Amino acid sequence: MKLVSVNVSLPVEIDYNGTRISTSIFKKPISGKVAVHPFKLAGDQQVDLENHGGGHKAIYSYATEHYDYWKQALDRPELHYGQFGENLTIHGLDEAALCIGDRLHIADCILEITQPRIPCFKLGIAFDSTTMPKQFIQYGYTGIYFKVIQTGAIEAGDEVVRSYQHPNKLSVKTLFSAYFDDDFIGAEKVMQTAAETLELSDEWREKVIERLAKY
Repeated sequence: MKLVSVNVSLPVEIDYNGTRISTSIFKKPISGKVAVHPFKLAGDQQVDLENHGGGHKAIYSYATEHYDYWKQALDRPELHYGQFGENLTIHGLDEAALCIGDRLHIADCILEITQPRIPCFKLGIAFDSTTMPKQFIQYGYTGIYFKVIQTGAIEAGDEVVRSYQHPNKLSVKTLFSAYFDDDFIGAEKVMQTAAETLELSDEWREKVIERLAKY
């Protein structure tokens, strides 16, 4: 894997359905080394700390390969890295292969996978499309949220290496599909594995426990 782009943004205020809101969804690529702090990248700031940021969602990443899909699906060849609100755009980032609790090494930083992304309405703002969050869920490749295990500095061009694979081997894609796809076979077993994976974020743990109670 390779880090292709590092993207940050500070909050901006916009009009949304007649209401003034603040958002940091409009992330743009920056060059040079960027410091990785315990809860964010230098130069970046989350607005809605209830749904973004914090220890389990300090950094969000998305794959370059998904841009190829969306450029065709949306007929928007001008999409730029950071368009999905991701901090890190990584070539080879595969949600079907990377698992909750896995650790990735980038330069001197260590990041731990904590959860898939569930998009909110602000993704629709970034694309000027109210249907984009639903389309994103249907596509099923959500990008990955990380907890910062070791701080440091990173820059575009750095190699990204999986330095640890969690023994439960619960992929980000499997967890997301088992939760959202009503026809997913073996969903209860997936939820049970998720509940037993201590590295799973608190947000998703609540969802998993709630889902298990319904089986």
